[in-house]
Amino acid sequence: MTLSRITKAVIPAAGLGTRFLPATKAMPKEMLPVVDKPAIQYVVEEAVASGLSDVLMITGRNKNALENHFDRMTELEAILEKKGDHSRLAKVIHSTELADMHYVRQGDPRGLGHAVLRAKMHVGHEPFAVLLGDDIIDARDPLLSRMLTEQVARNATIVALMEVDPSMIHMYGAAAIETTDDPDVVRITGLVEKPSQADAPSNLAIIGRYVLRPEVFDVLEHTAPGKGNEIQLTDALQEMAVDVEGTGGVFGVIFRGRRYDTGDRLDYIKAIVQLAVERDDLGPELRPWLHEFVATLELDSELEGALDPLLS
Repeated sequence: MTLSRITKAVIPAAGLGTRFLPATKAMPKEMLPVVDKPAIQYVVEEAVASGLSDVLMITGRNKNALENHFDRMTELEAILEKKGDHSRLAKVIHSTELADMHYVRQGDPRGLGHAVLRAKMHVGHEPFAVLLGDDIIDARDPLLSRMLTEQVARNATIVALMEVDPSMIHMYGAAAIETTDDPDVVRITGLVEKPSQADAPSNLAIIGRYVLRPEVFDVLEHTAPGKGNEIQLTDALQEMAVDVEGTGGVFGVIFRGRRYDTGDRLDYIKAIVQLAVERDDLGPELRPWLHEFVATLELDSELEGALDPLLS
């Protein structure tokens, strides 16, 4: 397989967002605001910052708002221009000029593996990145750019891993690994989708960033439905991890930075607070208010300790 610079990113965004009902009854969960930007924009910005200018979004029914957000809205732009509100105008235009955006519908919701397979015609025969919209990676802790570098260097599929508390591993795909000469890079020898704590091969969980060799499409086409009767990307990656000669194998980059999970209601709220307190335009007023609010609560020492980094 010929090595080339990776330019394409695939963002699956066809989920129903049932954990956020009724908010997501008529609005895509990816459009839920994280402070003042929809979650999906953070993800597209990350792809672009890593050099991926060609973005394919896998959507579904009632997801037109995603396309509208990254499209021009000339009426709004004209109003802001007339008012002289150049700051907001720049923000509106920014989202329309981020990347070369493309869209394809998944159709039947048959799992992440099926969603990735829908990208085959657009991607062709070159490596590509997959970014899940529920995971926001802090821009100060680059992950995807490191994964792209490792993909080119190793000519393999690369997944992002993060250490989680063993009691939480049942919420993720878990990796069996072998160490390499780099403490932040491991060879993956096996993957298990959402195992029990007792069955998990490690506490290294797959998080929502992948850089895949195109052989993944051939594997996904014959991957049988797995957990939840869905076509699991994890099952395809397991096959690729074993077939090193045919697919290049699978490596993991261990991420030790800041990650915000917007797919869970509580973590979504935490993400908003964490990002807001660190902004120059919001943090100076928000942090004192949080101090006052926390003082009104009867907190145990463990919860106080968890809040201290946000309030300092």
